[in-house]
Amino acid sequence: MSFENKKKFALWVHPETLEKVEQVYREDNCQSKSEFIEKAVDFYYGFLTSDNYKTFLPNVVTSTLKSIVAESDNRQNRMLFKLAVEIAILENLIALQQDIDPLSLERLRGECVQEVKRLNGSFRFEDAAEWQRG
Repeated sequence: MSFENKKKFALWVHPETLEKVEQVYREDNCQSKSEFIEKAVDFYYGFLTSDNYKTFLPNVVTSTLKSIVAESDNRQNRMLFKLAVEIAILENLIALQQDIDPLSLERLRGECVQEVKRLNGSFRFEDAAEWQRG
């Protein structure tokens, strides 16, 4: 290791901090504790001055987050599929019992869209029963 263009200075740290450096500096392929501290300072400086913080996130964090999001998407997709099947069953049972003409059905669909929008998507069976009565 060359000491050219390097400056020596006093560094005051807590004993616990020095123990942490002692434990891991070799794992980071550093030849000395000074090299480890210099790399740490360079990293932290880059982190603080970077507009793009994600370049400093370890790849494992990024891949873990991607996996969590993907699993959540899969779970939601499975639940939406199950819900769509149940709704299709209900629609078929109702269609079997009712004789609705296409124009009335289209009008009802438009009214339902407006009502669900008005209620911000929180349409309940009780809302439908009240709507049909009134």
